[in-house]
Amino acid sequence: MLAPPDEPFIAFGLAGALSADLRPGDLLTATRVVAEDGTTLWEGEPVPLAGATSAVLCASMRVVDDPRERAALAARSGAVAVDMESGALAATGRLRGVVRAVSDTSDRPLGRLAYAVTADGRVAWGAVVHSFARDPIGSARAAVAGRCALARLERAAAALASAGHRR
Repeated sequence: MLAPPDEPFIAFGLAGALSADLRPGDLLTATRVVAEDGTTLWEGEPVPLAGATSAVLCASMRVVDDPRERAALAARSGAVAVDMESGALAATGRLRGVVRAVSDTSDRPLGRLAYAVTADGRVAWGAVVHSFARDPIGSARAAVAGRCALARLERAAAALASAGHRR
């Protein structure tokens, strides 16, 4: 993860769905960020973004890809999606909003591709090759869903920028 800015900011990124109602590419804007036990880490107004759903997001320190784990996490936290950055960003005290696009769901998990990005955001090409070699169809589906989510984030960022959004 890149260092957050020194001034207030809105975080953008990907999330895994904990709710069966969410599909890859759905946009979420947080009203709360909670820990895995439901403890509130950040609370605020959702970012005003057309097409986005206001939601509670869960911050996790690990990839949650197993459907049973996702269901248990949803029940414990009250969140509809999970990501690995919002908790650390909330801890800065400068977070003013969170926008996430769903990249994966219980029925369309990341699988081995979950380990294809290093902690500093670089691609672990060995993990990518291994993922596609072991599960080419699942890996291709996950990659397409991730690209769909990133495209939605790009459009959301452009919409906010053109509206002159500042927090």
